[in-house]
Amino acid sequence: MKPIKTFIVTPSLPEKLTRLKDLAYNLRWSWSHETVDLFRWLDSDLWERSGHNPVVLLGTIEQSKLEAAAGDDGFLAQLNRVATELDDYMTAKSTWFAHNYNGTEAPVIAYFSAEFGVTECLSIFAGGLGMLAGDHLKSASDLGLPLVGVGLLYQQGYFRQYLNEAGWQQEAYEDNDFYNLPIELVRDEKGDSIVVKVPHPGREVCAQIWRAQVGRVPLYLLDTNHPANSPEDRDITDQLYGGNEELRIRQEMVLGIGGYRALKALGLSPTVFHMNEGHSAFLALERTRRYMEAHHFSFSEAREAALAGLVFTTHTPVAAGQDYFPLSLIERYLGDYFNALGLSRQEFMALGRKDPNDPSEPFCMTVLALKMAVYSNAVSRLHGEVSREMWQGLYPGVPKEEIPITHITNGIHYQSWLSHEMKILYDRFLGPRWREELADQEIWKRAERIAGEELWRTHEIRRERLVAFARNRLREQLKRRGASQAAVQDADEVLDPEILTIGFARRFATYKRATLILKDPDRLERILNDSERPVQIIFAGKAHPKDDPGKELIRRVIEMARQPRFRNRIVFLEDYDMSIARYLVQGCDIWLNTPLRLREASGTSGMKAAANAVLNLSILDGWWDEGYTPEIGWAIGRRESYQDPEYQDQVEAEALYGLLESEIVPMFYSRGTGGLPREWINRMKASIQVLCPFFNTHRMVAEYAERFYLPVSEHSRKFTSEGMQRAIALANWKSRVQDGWPQVCVLHVIVKGSGGIRVGDEIVVEAQVQSRELAPEDIAVELYMGPVDGEGNILQPTLVPMELADRISESEYVYRAATVASGQSGLFGCTVRVLPSHPDLVSHFLPGLITWA
Repeated sequence: MKPIKTFIVTPSLPEKLTRLKDLAYNLRWSWSHETVDLFRWLDSDLWERSGHNPVVLLGTIEQSKLEAAAGDDGFLAQLNRVATELDDYMTAKSTWFAHNYNGTEAPVIAYFSAEFGVTECLSIFAGGLGMLAGDHLKSASDLGLPLVGVGLLYQQGYFRQYLNEAGWQQEAYEDNDFYNLPIELVRDEKGDSIVVKVPHPGREVCAQIWRAQVGRVPLYLLDTNHPANSPEDRDITDQLYGGNEELRIRQEMVLGIGGYRALKALGLSPTVFHMNEGHSAFLALERTRRYMEAHHFSFSEAREAALAGLVFTTHTPVAAGQDYFPLSLIERYLGDYFNALGLSRQEFMALGRKDPNDPSEPFCMTVLALKMAVYSNAVSRLHGEVSREMWQGLYPGVPKEEIPITHITNGIHYQSWLSHEMKILYDRFLGPRWREELADQEIWKRAERIAGEELWRTHEIRRERLVAFARNRLREQLKRRGASQAAVQDADEVLDPEILTIGFARRFATYKRATLILKDPDRLERILNDSERPVQIIFAGKAHPKDDPGKELIRRVIEMARQPRFRNRIVFLEDYDMSIARYLVQGCDIWLNTPLRLREASGTSGMKAAANAVLNLSILDGWWDEGYTPEIGWAIGRRESYQDPEYQDQVEAEALYGLLESEIVPMFYSRGTGGLPREWINRMKASIQVLCPFFNTHRMVAEYAERFYLPVSEHSRKFTSEGMQRAIALANWKSRVQDGWPQVCVLHVIVKGSGGIRVGDEIVVEAQVQSRELAPEDIAVELYMGPVDGEGNILQPTLVPMELADRISESEYVYRAATVASGQSGLFGCTVRVLPSHPDLVSHFLPGLITWA
């Protein structure tokens, strides 16, 4: 039976406790131990049962407990301290951004992502991408960056995982009760919810807007479960990454197009739009369409104005991981945009294709984002190399190392992932500035001062807590499966709080090779059950609902864990979430990571472990490829590549076992004075000093601000001021250059002095360039010079701008460059290239516009 009217019931808080609501509805509590302690004080068991949700806790707690808290002077004093701290935080004028950019016209940055992992009770994330997005918002808040988040509010979120008796993953979906989450419906002045409409075939889909306050940063979330929609459309935002391609394209239209419209409806006019992965790339089309509609621009003119403010981050290092849509779906759902943008079907489809002329190529959201963004980046140094190679086809003729995809390495939000004990330790030995100045290497050098006894005892406490937590979770898992009472009681004997503990927790995809350490069960048994130096492993993670090979990996782990020889040494924790992640990254001794190299873009779980002084043991992939040094952890292999995957697994499993047997286990159990593993503790300190200053989101977000957001904001303002004349001019220039480029060629190259050049000699290179339709100011001519390898390729090139030296005719010019040959001997070579040149170009590499001698 449907209700005639609905109304919202809110907690009945005593007057003295009203500030608890303010604390509950600002997600800053998710990185404030002091605030969480307040909620735990009210009812610790209910806090756990609520899924760490303060809104549920305040709405269901017994009134007598609230009255008791209202009469407790100690509680009230702590409440006042925490509430005052929140007020001071929200109104602070001394943030990083204010300090460094006071007087700068502040940008408004809109950060779009399909998932946000801010806290476990707001289940709108699946894994690393979402946690990274959540940490991005938190650091933006701490730094005072003027940023807003835009995402989707999923009715069921990501699935809850449980295993059947055979160890096979099952999925359960639970509805989120939005009115019992720390979010609020955004309303207009009349009190009505603000609704935006997203075009769909033959109709418009309504989406209402919710706000989650993440410290100083608002996160706006769109929800299509609205009465004006059909039942089918109300289900668009049901599940994260659920359904088929058709549901996915509809979700991405709501995110990109609806998200853009939501910001307009809220009265926000961002100067920068950051697309975190390609899911939101349709916003680029909507932004272009709006410029065309408002200013009567052509598509090319509006596109220049639109892309001036667009930033794109790719997180996926494999082609299969990109979003591709069949052309029939694009035509069905985006067909109206063909006409709105003034494009033919072929021209529109070309926006999402590597090869614009291939009619069979599907539409790729990453390609669309790369073509529409002024800056694009990968998420680690190695991922940058992989991405430039992957997308080289978009820039024919451009050397791989110059493809305009840079990198900004991921980080983590330390306050969210550090244990309370480690925060106290850092406060004592590093000083309080570490919380705000995470990138200051001098502060982290003080980790050497941390007393070894205190660091080790702190870590032992956390390992003990992890083992207790794991036993409790295992008991719950066994009860749910209907296990015998004896089996449930046996869970109390699983794991040992005093022995070397390895953690492996992440998405169970085949390339992550969760079972690599299980490759040789007999050898593993000898390592785990050594009578004097035992080892244990805790696994956690989910496989995608449609990934049966990933589910098979979980089943294999469960099968091994049930064998009598491994029963007390291997544990799998079901339903991996942020809460389990915190226990693991804080309590393990070793964080294990075994992906196939070049398949992991960055990874952040190892950074979370490192922040807690847990040592990493990993393949040299993602972030570890640039973070690893021998004194801070261990590398499996030395960046080798193999053609045979089975042979690679065998070799790297052997390397993994060898490290455990010869280095890791002996070092852990080598105890000196006071029973302390001195060498291990030294590695913990070294890991803190080397990794903590760099692999954090304060550094990462500041890098985005300085390299992308602020320059892009200024670029965007220039292009959208004065009637957008610069955008119009650049579009017209590009069109002219595109038409004239086939007539550009390098006729001759002369190297003066090439007969007998010695180290340090100057050489002069002249190039005769023909440019029939384009003037010298339209082009840049460069000398490209470097050592030549055995295959005749120029390596590590030096680029030298060539100056216009002579005009032979109206269309032929001589360019000259003088440079030092080299600082070393050997075979060297050079060539000359011509590129488009315009003062408003951010990148000189325009697709198809490069001419080599």
